[in-house]
Amino acid sequence: MISYEPFYRTLKEKKLSTYRLIVDHGISRSLLDRLKHNKPISTVTINDLCTFLDCRVEDILMYTKEK
Repeated sequence: MISYEPFYRTLKEKKLSTYRLIVDHGISRSLLDRLKHNKPISTVTINDLCTFLDCRVEDILMYTKEK
């Protein structure tokens, strides 16, 4: 299972809010909802988030094996 929990930690560490992502970078509310509910997103979107946040993929998502 892929979790986007690291995304929210990265936002906090960088002192960014989801509001700033929406306003400054044009991130949609629907994307934030997808992240919040661990729904699939594209690799293009992951790349964009890494660019905006100046971070690595591991700072956006993590994989855990389902039991």
